[in-house]
Parts: sequence; structure tokens; C-alpha cells
Amino acid sequence: MTSLSPEARDLPLTTIDGETTTLHDFDGQALLIVNVASRCGLSPQYETLEELQKTYGDRGFSVLGFPSNQFLQELGSEDAIKQYCSTTWGVTFPMFERVKVNGKSAHPLYKELKKTPDADGKAGRVTWNFEKFLVTPDGEVHRFRPRTVPDAPEVIAAIEDALPRAAA
Repeated sequence: MTSLSPEARDLPLTTIDGETTTLHDFDGQALLIVNVASRCGLSPQYETLEELQKTYGDRGFSVLGFPSNQFLQELGSEDAIKQYCSTTWGVTFPMFERVKVNGKSAHPLYKELKKTPDADGKAGRVTWNFEKFLVTPDGEVHRFRPRTVPDAPEVIAAIEDALPRAAA
């Protein structure tokens, strides 16, 4: 497990609506950062990601969706992506502009996140769409590969561990 550097929280991010922000806007929250794609066989994960947002959002959790066409399965514009996510999956969690997740021109946030090894101890390249990085409020990063569904027991356990206990 690695930690997200303080500098990574300062990196400029552009929302799908073209506004500039940073991870500081989400300070104190557990963040599930996911590279998403609209035309991927794993796109149904959008529905589960939205369920996680609704289940844990009021406890200090947010999904952050980063569309990527790195695997040639994303729509051609932010407007098309936004409409697809909203109308097809009811996405309400924050979405960002398309980014590259691998290679020399990978977004600096992804360059940082990819230093984190997965459960098998492997760091490095994002292997496909819907790779998930859980960043805890104190900056610990947990990595889950694309075929690990968002509501897998290990993902839920990591989210629960990162959040304050729910009121009884």
C-alpha cells in the first residue's frame, strides 16, 4: 500500500463541465478514483459505482470518474460522455474531462496512483477501463483491478475501513 503525496492533492483537475479543481475539494473524504469508458463491456459498473455513491456519500465518500479513451472505448466529447452517464446509468458522482492513464502523457494524478501495487503486489500500468483506486482520507491508496467489481467484498471492506462508523 502506498500513500498519495501531498503534491498530488494540488494537481489541477478539470471537471467534465470545464471547471478547474483539485483533490483538496474532497479533503476528509474517501475517494474511489476510476478510469471509466462508455463503450466498454465493463460499463455496467457505472450502476454499481452510483450505488456506492448513494450508499456512502453522506458518510464522506465520493466516486470520481475519469473518462479515458486510452483503450479506444470512450465517446468523442465530454458532452456526449456526460449525457450517456446521466441518461443510461443515472450518474450523479463527479466526472472529469477525458484523461490518459498510461504512457508519457498520462495525467499526473494517474502517474502517482499507478505507483500503488494491487493485491498481488503489482504496480504500474492501468490494465483496462474501470481500474479503481481508493484514496482514504489520510491518503492511503488501495488498488483494485478492472474486473474487481465496485461492490466486491474487498472494495466494500476498504471503503468501510476508511469511513467513520455509521450511526446505529
